[in-house]
Amino acid sequence: MGGYLSALCCGLVAAAVGAAEADFVVAPTGRDEAAGTAAAPFATLERAKAAVRKLRAEQPQRATPVRVLLRGGRYELTAPIVFGPEDSGTAAAPTVYAAWPGETPVLSGGRRLTGWKVVDGRWALVLPAASGDWAFSQLFVNGQRRYRPRLPRTGYYTIAKDVPPSPEVKAKGHDRFGIKPGEIKPEWRNLSDVEVCLFNQWNMHRMRLKTIDAQTGEVTCTGPTCNPSYWAALPKGFRFLVDNVAEALERPGEWYLDKPTRTLTYLPVAGEDPNTTEVIAPALDQLLRVEGNAAAGQPVAHVRLAGLTFAHTNWNCPPAGHSFPQAEANLTAAVVARGAQHWQVIDCTFAHLGTWGLDLGEGCRHNKLERCTVADIGAGGIKIGTQGIPGNEALHAGWTEVVDCTFAHGGRLHPAAIGVWIAQSPHNTIARNDIFDFYYTGISVGWTWGYGRSLAHDNRIADNHVWQIGQRVLSDMGGIYTLGISTGSVIEHNSFHDIDAFSYGGWGIYYDEGTSNIISRNNLVYRTKTGGFHQHYGRENRFENNIVAFARVGQLQRSRDEKHLGFTLERNLIYWDQGPLLHGNWAAGGGYKLDRNLYWQAAGAPVTFGKQTLDQWRATGQDKDSLVADPLFVDPAKGDFRLKPDSPAAKVGFVPFPLTGFGRPDKGGAWALTPAPPAFPG
Repeated sequence: MGGYLSALCCGLVAAAVGAAEADFVVAPTGRDEAAGTAAAPFATLERAKAAVRKLRAEQPQRATPVRVLLRGGRYELTAPIVFGPEDSGTAAAPTVYAAWPGETPVLSGGRRLTGWKVVDGRWALVLPAASGDWAFSQLFVNGQRRYRPRLPRTGYYTIAKDVPPSPEVKAKGHDRFGIKPGEIKPEWRNLSDVEVCLFNQWNMHRMRLKTIDAQTGEVTCTGPTCNPSYWAALPKGFRFLVDNVAEALERPGEWYLDKPTRTLTYLPVAGEDPNTTEVIAPALDQLLRVEGNAAAGQPVAHVRLAGLTFAHTNWNCPPAGHSFPQAEANLTAAVVARGAQHWQVIDCTFAHLGTWGLDLGEGCRHNKLERCTVADIGAGGIKIGTQGIPGNEALHAGWTEVVDCTFAHGGRLHPAAIGVWIAQSPHNTIARNDIFDFYYTGISVGWTWGYGRSLAHDNRIADNHVWQIGQRVLSDMGGIYTLGISTGSVIEHNSFHDIDAFSYGGWGIYYDEGTSNIISRNNLVYRTKTGGFHQHYGRENRFENNIVAFARVGQLQRSRDEKHLGFTLERNLIYWDQGPLLHGNWAAGGGYKLDRNLYWQAAGAPVTFGKQTLDQWRATGQDKDSLVADPLFVDPAKGDFRLKPDSPAAKVGFVPFPLTGFGRPDKGGAWALTPAPPAFPG
């Protein structure tokens, strides 16, 4: 097993139950015809499932857990594992699938590739004919993601001219754009397998090539983007990359799969040996499915997964390309659950994936993800809830705990994906997690644009550490992003920092369309691009007792002007050295309330409110009890925002909060990793 997964999974002894307590044992060297004991283990988890069902039928009143232990090693799955209602445990006697103490079982959707032939330093392998049309867009070598050849080598190309959509797709989206000579060549090998990554503000379209007019430079894709609106258009000046170009295969670590000949070519990194290097290509899109029927009162309930690793899932670009409006929320996951209730997923790892780590959809309630790591993922970490609001309340999803986890190195194929995504879903707790190295947003809550009905209420986002977000790849994003009416929701004691957008955006806390009745308090927000705080539009939100520092374009932003109270900002410390204090639309006449804040321009420039002095600003009714004064942080340039004893912050009612306790307490999971190079240039 690669060093990457070994590093992720060490120290899981506490999560696994004692070997002597196992009802059944599974091992890669076992046999399904065996007794399922430690001495004669089963070979597959499917066989263990059947044994658990039989045991429960024989012991219907059992009052202790049914335990299945998996020995370490890689289990090469030929199909996803499926749990149904008949696999449920009970509150008193849950069903437990756990790692053997001190060992790391890996449930893998990949195939290990061996038998390489080396020619001129290149490794070549013809996939067996029995593999049929097996294709993959990822490869994992010694536990690290490797990339296909891409152009340009550094930076991006830019669309050279506007080209109207083809007549047959005009009402659906955009399928055409113009290039400069030589950027895409009609004579490239397997042209239909070349993928074009086209970047908009908050999404990226991964499209396939249909035709190229060498004279006009006009490119037509096999399908349109997801919408005819501006945010899915392909205008002049927007960026693109060209992926999977056979002729560009020249750098160590790159690979190319020639589908017509089923020949895989890999350029090894120094020190890799074709006889000992572990090379795994993914074959399954999913590894585990939970198929409960919550509408019929038949969930899959009371199951615990502990110390398991889920790895190596596939994703291939569809024939018509891939394009989705936001967050890549339509993509599948390694673990997909419907009607899962009272599940516990503890000390598990989800790594080397083509899409999301987990998807808790319709009817998933009262589940817990604890001390898990989701890292090196093609899309995002975890999805909670549904995009629409089911008419049957039994299908509403929520009441989920995601605590003490790590979500890292995401968006490797789909940069618009998110670390933690909550859609139409209430009563979730997202606490003490590390979320870093994503290209869009860290945490997203809500899926209603405007003031319509929303189920994203009573969510608590607390004590998380969110950083290295955006990385100048996408725009209109933030450390946390919210939508819709969110009564009872709170964002408290989180650290959001180092958040950067390609063009506009890159906020710390971003209240987008219709965000209402949210409280953000005791958060530390610093080193952002366009502001520590932004509200597009919403109603009666609060932003109080936060520290906001070192935004570049502006510190506080407001967009739409509305006739009701949009937000109240009170008892905040705002500290900056470039850009204005207020950015965006701060038209007079109400719609917001600012008071008892402390403002300081650390570079010595005057503090102004738009074009107004503090006295002029106060005359409009704002900041009557606020101060302009140095808060006296200990060392803000080095990220130390503790207050010195003589700080004037108390004069505005600011209450100091702990500047520790953000993120995963044990700093486990991806802290131990050295990830592969970034997927997209910043």
